[in-house]
Amino acid sequence: MYYRIIRNDIAKSKLITLATMFFVAAAAMLVSLAVMLVVNLSGAIDTLMTRAETPHFMQMHTGEIDTARLTEFAERNGHVDEFQVLEFLNMDGARIRLGDTSLADNVQDNGFSIQSEKFDYLLDLDGNVIHASDGELYVPLSYMKDNTTKVGDKAVISGKEFVVAGFLRDSQMNSTLSSSKRFLISKNDYAEIKNLGSTEYLIEFRLKNLAALGAFETAYATAGLEANGPTVTYPLFKMINAISDGMMIGVILLVSVLVVAIALMCIRFTLLAKIEDDYREIGVMKAIGLRVFDIKKIYLAKYAAMAAAGCILGFGLSFIFKGLLLENIRLYMGESNHSSLALLFGIIGILLVFLAIMAYVNGVLRRFRRISPAEAVRFGTSQEKAAGAKRLNLSGNRLFNTNVFLGIKDVLARKKLYATMLSVLIISAFIIIVPQNLHNTISSKGFSQYMGIGDADMRIDLQQTDHISEKAAEIVMTMSGDSAISKVVVLTTKTFRAKTEDGAEERLKIELGDHSVFPVKYSEGRAPAAEDEIALSAMNANELGKKVGDVITLTMEGKGNNLKVSGIYSDITNGGKTAKAVFADNSGDVMWYVICAELSDPSLIGSKVSEYGDRFDYAKVSDIDDYIKQTFGSTISSVEKASYAAIVVALMITVLVTLLFMKMLVAKDRSSISVMKVFGFTNSDIQAQYISRSAFVLILGIALGTLLANTLGERLAGAVISSFGASAFHFTVHPISAYLLSPLMMIGSVLIATLIGTSRAGQIQISENIKE
Repeated sequence: MYYRIIRNDIAKSKLITLATMFFVAAAAMLVSLAVMLVVNLSGAIDTLMTRAETPHFMQMHTGEIDTARLTEFAERNGHVDEFQVLEFLNMDGARIRLGDTSLADNVQDNGFSIQSEKFDYLLDLDGNVIHASDGELYVPLSYMKDNTTKVGDKAVISGKEFVVAGFLRDSQMNSTLSSSKRFLISKNDYAEIKNLGSTEYLIEFRLKNLAALGAFETAYATAGLEANGPTVTYPLFKMINAISDGMMIGVILLVSVLVVAIALMCIRFTLLAKIEDDYREIGVMKAIGLRVFDIKKIYLAKYAAMAAAGCILGFGLSFIFKGLLLENIRLYMGESNHSSLALLFGIIGILLVFLAIMAYVNGVLRRFRRISPAEAVRFGTSQEKAAGAKRLNLSGNRLFNTNVFLGIKDVLARKKLYATMLSVLIISAFIIIVPQNLHNTISSKGFSQYMGIGDADMRIDLQQTDHISEKAAEIVMTMSGDSAISKVVVLTTKTFRAKTEDGAEERLKIELGDHSVFPVKYSEGRAPAAEDEIALSAMNANELGKKVGDVITLTMEGKGNNLKVSGIYSDITNGGKTAKAVFADNSGDVMWYVICAELSDPSLIGSKVSEYGDRFDYAKVSDIDDYIKQTFGSTISSVEKASYAAIVVALMITVLVTLLFMKMLVAKDRSSISVMKVFGFTNSDIQAQYISRSAFVLILGIALGTLLANTLGERLAGAVISSFGASAFHFTVHPISAYLLSPLMMIGSVLIATLIGTSRAGQIQISENIKE
């Protein structure tokens, strides 16, 4: 019986059935995709880091190194399982040519290593440990992704020729967010070129238990061991590997949750429309003694069939798109060892969507209890009471055309009915605007301030070179005499000991200089202005348990100096653990200099970067725009794709929901439409009233959706960005796109759907629909 009822009902309402199945399929597909991508990404990262045996604690160090003292510390510390020191030979990009491409303009710290013997292995694309032969060069994956080189190309490193033998996965430095990139060569080749670059040391530890990482970090700092460089830990390696694809998955997850909500609203539309069509039949069934439970079962059976078909279709579609979205994850991290688990979670996601739909349908069908059999048989439709708009009388209207006025009055009179469509339009505007704003923000020049980099035009990094202070002074003197440069500031990074709450000491990298010239974004407080003030990065503030106004004690020249925390700022450089201060200090070795400059004519940036790069070949000179592009390029690309997909999904949803809503309204308003036709309203007048209703609700939906996108949407995006060290997040909005093009696309979609949905209103027969 149920099969026959379902089949006949679907045959009578093919469009509504297909639209409902589309929504369910879209919701199921997105939920399944998001869940499977999360599990696959997590599994792929775990697989890569397990095979590579990524260090749990890694201290980069430039300068003299006492390996014997480090070995003794490792042997005495009970947490240490394995220990090693690897060499990383930094080479200026101008000395590296891959095929026909020079890395002179590359912002990464490119260096050469040999394969590790204990852990931290460099892997090939099949996940195997690489053993390079003499003359072979294995290149980081990012240079394959951007088509810099290919297997078989000739590479020239400081005059020595190599052949690109393949590409490598590096569990530490895969991501473009990592500022360094390792090339792999043989021991003999490394020995030949060792004197042509500057050596940096990677001091690496694997612990018996990762839970002891915090205690081990404290022990390393307390021991006063080598620490002239960034410190990076296993959780941070994991996060850096996940961030590019993770942001794309985050957008998909957000859209999937919203599409599920819209799918439920769509089902509400179709169900209410069906109840309106069957109103008299429902009254008859109740009149002859059928229980509400039995009537509900008929509708539940139909929607269970549609939901099941939609979920199965959505699950199948997720496999089509899964391969495309997993492409980048597979390239950088290889296959996940959680593939079967991802399938299981995908199925669970589909089942949750199905159960949510059935629970919602059951809730909507409760209104059967309120249907009066006598009223249903007599009128054939529900008799609504106008709840509002009593003060709006046609006789007092001076602002609008009659049809426009009646359309607006109907919306205000039946607020509850139109609330569902309003909610859908708000969510659609949200889906369109938030991914766009996120993409505009992370691709804008100002985003450098969330990375811990001031909004300058040009940046010069100076490290790992002899006579570093003299060279920095030479660069600053040259820039000060350059008429094309309007502002210049030099920032010096040194390391100090800071006392923690429990009395232990922790190394703190502090950037000294004038931080008001090119400020970064502060989530709380401000930049340090006095010598007794210090600003902390968000990660350092969290780890040290400090907030604005707290005091931190630094050990300088054997004395404890108390500094007040003036602000907490965004930073994802150097592992996210930095600090800023303005006090003068003549003690301690300089770790590195950063010299930032602003040009009076921005069109000269390219030529000035080349000029200073050629003149000071021992420094890394970068255009800030190129720095952002090369560092965040992969992430920007992923979010851009997700934003375009979100626009398409939202517009399709808007069209279908508006179409369904208008069909439901026309079915519900058969009697009132007949009355209007008796009073002389033409078909075009009636259609104009429905267009006015849509337009009124649409304007409210766009306004509220935009407001929500710029408040809640900004907070959601900020939560994602802040997870890797950036805080104080605010959208960079493209006004033409967000406030003109997006609303125009929605307006066009809604008006077209309204015209189609109300096209049959003129065919309603007066004699069949006017009741007593």
